[in-house]
Amino acid sequence: MTLDDFRTPQLLRLHSGKVRESFRVDRDTRLIITTDRVSAFDRVLDTSIPEKGAVLNGLSAFWFSRTTDIVANHFLRVVDPQASLVREVSPIRVEMIVRGYLTGSMWRQYAQGKRNFSGVTVADGLSRHGRFPEPIVTPTTKEESDREITPYEIVASGLVTDAIYEQMTDAARRLFEFGRASLAEKGILLVDTKYEFGIRDGTLMLIDELHTPDSSRFWRADSYDRDSTRPESLDKEFIRAFLLETRATEVTPSALPADVVSEARRRYRTIYEVTTGATLDVPSIPPAQRLCLNLARDGLIHDGFVAVIMGSPKDADHCGRIVSALEPYEVFVETRVVSAHKNPEDVTTVLRDYSDAAEPGAIIAVAGMSNGLGGALAANTPLPVINCPPFKDQTDFLANINSSLLMPSGVAAATVVNPRSAALAAVRSLNLPRLKRILAAEIDASRSELRAADRATRRDTHDV
Repeated sequence: MTLDDFRTPQLLRLHSGKVRESFRVDRDTRLIITTDRVSAFDRVLDTSIPEKGAVLNGLSAFWFSRTTDIVANHFLRVVDPQASLVREVSPIRVEMIVRGYLTGSMWRQYAQGKRNFSGVTVADGLSRHGRFPEPIVTPTTKEESDREITPYEIVASGLVTDAIYEQMTDAARRLFEFGRASLAEKGILLVDTKYEFGIRDGTLMLIDELHTPDSSRFWRADSYDRDSTRPESLDKEFIRAFLLETRATEVTPSALPADVVSEARRRYRTIYEVTTGATLDVPSIPPAQRLCLNLARDGLIHDGFVAVIMGSPKDADHCGRIVSALEPYEVFVETRVVSAHKNPEDVTTVLRDYSDAAEPGAIIAVAGMSNGLGGALAANTPLPVINCPPFKDQTDFLANINSSLLMPSGVAAATVVNPRSAALAAVRSLNLPRLKRILAAEIDASRSELRAADRATRRDTHDV
């Protein structure tokens, strides 16, 4: 089971990266969800790695909590194995790459004769995987396809001031040294890594991720000591190596075979457990379901939603009665306006916000005369759709009810005329345990009221 994406209509999506999804919680807080997606060579592969997101999220939290004396960071707390709350920070569009060894893409360029990297000149005669006398900093831009940039260009282009860049360099070097010393005690070499920074209230802050197998290279120290040309990596380099090896013989694959996925998963899990000293504990339920439960438990989202979609703003009063009937059930409710006749091309656009949502949802369609909205919605979403047409009077009802009742073949839209009943039908369709308990209590209360009324009526009859 993997978390390949996460969508919810309850939070504004701010950014969708190669691996992470960012959502607005409030003005000062962002929710970052780390998926199990894998990116390599500036593209996202078709295959995800189980537990990868939990490893990245957990390791970042581990390191963030231990490095605040070096530099402030955006981390607040973990809310799910694959999600964390962070402070809102203005990012600096520069990645600070710190390298302790000559390897990876740098080695490949070095072998072709290149000696200057982001303004740093590297000596001749170095060998692959050789350790630098001192770690070097080779910044790159933070773009769709990153490129080298010198410290002079960073300042001259206005990305940061000279003073801020000096702070970034100092923090990057100190973070690297702290990580290298900590991991050395556990038999791991921190080979290279990248750091990202931002500014909040004039203060430099570390953001994104920290010392993870996606942002860093890790080698087992004993394997490097045995044969420095073939160190055992515990990071994404294993996947990159597979892609490079395959590309030498055929078209680079966009999917990974099962054995590569299994081995990558083992390596990611290993670096987590060696680093933290704890077992990676991820509940064995579908990640999206677990994430919804944890976000709802934390009060970040509701456990379900109902979208009330009207064909015209003239139906707002009718929608208001539906919304009022939904309030006691504490589900997320959103009203929208789209016409099946006047702007039909927008129907699928509106539905995209709901159909792909991770949490349970339902749609109530509000359109009366010539109701094409309910059918258009139901034909384009897997969610339950309930027609609740507004009618001016009995004549309007008799003339137009069939447009809501008679749906095209295979289009499953129900029709409930009473606004409160439509709201109840939507709530029941969510099939949430919490709501089932509430509804069961309402049913019991209704039965009790009827029995009490029966007893009272019977006494009145006998008293006559």
